[in-house]
Amino acid sequence: MRITAKADYAVRAAAHLAAAEPGVWVKADAIAAAQRVPNAFLLTILAVLRDGGIVESRRGLEGGYRLAHAPKDLVVADIIRAIDGPLASISGKFVEEMEYDGAATHLRETWVALRAAIRGVLEQVTLEALVSGDMPEHVQDLLADKENWTTRPPGLRA
Repeated sequence: MRITAKADYAVRAAAHLAAAEPGVWVKADAIAAAQRVPNAFLLTILAVLRDGGIVESRRGLEGGYRLAHAPKDLVVADIIRAIDGPLASISGKFVEEMEYDGAATHLRETWVALRAAIRGVLEQVTLEALVSGDMPEHVQDLLADKENWTTRPPGLRA
């Protein structure tokens, strides 16, 4: 799975807002500076998150951005979907819509299982957990396995 820069920046911005005092409006330039995100790009991302119901915005000197929901009620998957759409898709189609023939007949089942595995993490990690580091137990188990910290090179599995 590839995470786009836009999705990465969006999750980082949402985490920054989750760490802010509840109800406080945070300026986009403060988020951009703290997260080392280009301000113009961040403004576009925040607009998408606003349209997706993830953040609220207010203009003026006392304005800025804040989460539209409590950090415990927003999961990383919410942010990624608002930015990039479905967590797993193939050429713009939902994985369950794919049809394959011959030797690849059961490939769709692999894609559906992959989506379920992705959901198993991204739909369970709340912004509150992301900010505090208090991850769900099954995510902690994944993180405890040293193999999961190693990127495998392209090619055959050893």
